[in-house]
Amino acid sequence: MLSVLALTSVVLLGIASQITAIVVYTSWERHALVGSDVRLSCSFFSWQWTSPDVTFSWQYRPDGAKEGISIFHYGGGAAYVDNKGPFRDRLEFVGNPSRRDGSILIKNLDFSDNGTFTCDAKNPPDIVGRPSSVRLLVFEKVPVQAGVVTGAIIGVVLGLLILIVAIYYLMRFLVARRVFSLSMSKHGKKGKGKEGSQQKQAGPLK
Repeated sequence: MLSVLALTSVVLLGIASQITAIVVYTSWERHALVGSDVRLSCSFFSWQWTSPDVTFSWQYRPDGAKEGISIFHYGGGAAYVDNKGPFRDRLEFVGNPSRRDGSILIKNLDFSDNGTFTCDAKNPPDIVGRPSSVRLLVFEKVPVQAGVVTGAIIGVVLGLLILIVAIYYLMRFLVARRVFSLSMSKHGKKGKGKEGSQQKQAGPLK
């Protein structure tokens, strides 16, 4: 009996831990041009309602560095930007915590900004979860591979739109033809009915 109770408690604890876990999402990799601005998105999934105590924290680890530095924190309804780091005058909070959005904007990018940005979010009582990271690559011009991928995505989207429009007009054509056929068949039946009645009336006169 004790073993059954122990097993049940372990299962319940496991379920509770899964329910109270928070999942943080970011992009996997972002490409940007030197001198431009880039938005680094961060959001989370939580089983709880969005708490007024929700927090977002961002860290930055330059390429080749072993440790990261804190560059931004949101908590208590206020945003705090590191005033000594590399982004002290170039970082802006563009998220909406009430919508679980902790995105930041990095302005006037430089080649030295290449690195990994890590976002961590807490939505009390959901505080157990892993941070998510996005790697930023700054280029003098858009790399061919990135351009090809972007072009392929745009091509697929345009292809889908064309297909949807074609299907829409095809359905309209088929429906219109069906309505026309039904209308013609009804008029044909009415015409035959009138001719038959006229023949019946003309018969006795002969």
